[in-house]
Amino acid sequence: MPAGSGPLRFAGALLAAALALPAQAAAQAFTPPQGVGAVTLAWQYIDNTGHRLSDGYFRPAGQSATTSLALDVEYAVTDRLSAAVGVPYVFARYEGALPPPSGLPVDACKCWHSSFADFSAGARYRFGGETWAVTPIARLGQPSHGYPYQGEAVVGKQLSELQLGVLAGVRLVELLPKATVQAGYTYAFVEKALDDVSVNRSSGFVDFGYAATRKLYVRVAWLGQYTHGGLRAGSLTGDPFPFPGELNTPARFAERDRLLKVRYMQLVGGLSWNAGPIDIFASYAKYVWGRDAHNGQAFGLGVSFYFGLPE
Repeated sequence: MPAGSGPLRFAGALLAAALALPAQAAAQAFTPPQGVGAVTLAWQYIDNTGHRLSDGYFRPAGQSATTSLALDVEYAVTDRLSAAVGVPYVFARYEGALPPPSGLPVDACKCWHSSFADFSAGARYRFGGETWAVTPIARLGQPSHGYPYQGEAVVGKQLSELQLGVLAGVRLVELLPKATVQAGYTYAFVEKALDDVSVNRSSGFVDFGYAATRKLYVRVAWLGQYTHGGLRAGSLTGDPFPFPGELNTPARFAERDRLLKVRYMQLVGGLSWNAGPIDIFASYAKYVWGRDAHNGQAFGLGVSFYFGLPE
């Protein structure tokens, strides 16, 4: 890789972890050199082992699995301005031993169903130099078509959203020359499923990466999400109230998977191997805390192909 393009070496690893989440971690504070682009193909498997209720109680029911193949293309318009577009194709299946809470045939059959999910397009602009960066970002998510969204195992929520945020990164040149620390925050303005319930959300991450060798990059990260507004489903213990809690009208209950006040934290580990114009990467993400959210883990693999690299 050319000088100054080191952040490209772990772009794929960040993307793989981010596919399980909102796209807040897919971007990075450092941008590639002008004219350099990347085509990333990433596979992910999400194992939803149950649900965390409003009091944090883990209920091992309503299990599902989602696997996806995502294509993402990024291009550096200048040394500071980078733009990207992407779309995933998602497969989903209900896997619970009990009858599905939704009662829908799409879940009851326990069969895979699939579709393109949401298109995304975004841009980021970097301030800073070679050792530090502060980068505002904007990203738009738009459903690719009117796919089904009701059920326990769905390919997406079919809601448009606009994410605005900022990323920051620093290379620890003096303290640990091969290490980079990055952090980011985004706020998502999400289309309302019901007029009286907002599900805008905040997302953030902190990432530590280390170049173990000239080709191998290792990273660990913390990821979190908090839904502003949303509805709490309650819990079996009655804390803060029994189920269905604030899902207390037929309209709210029918839209419950798009209305919940989802909050969670994840820990992520990743590896990226640089092979000239290609990066091969893998990641693992584990839910470590949650409220009104799924519980489980995610595995990711992928490859990034770079073009426009200097000779």
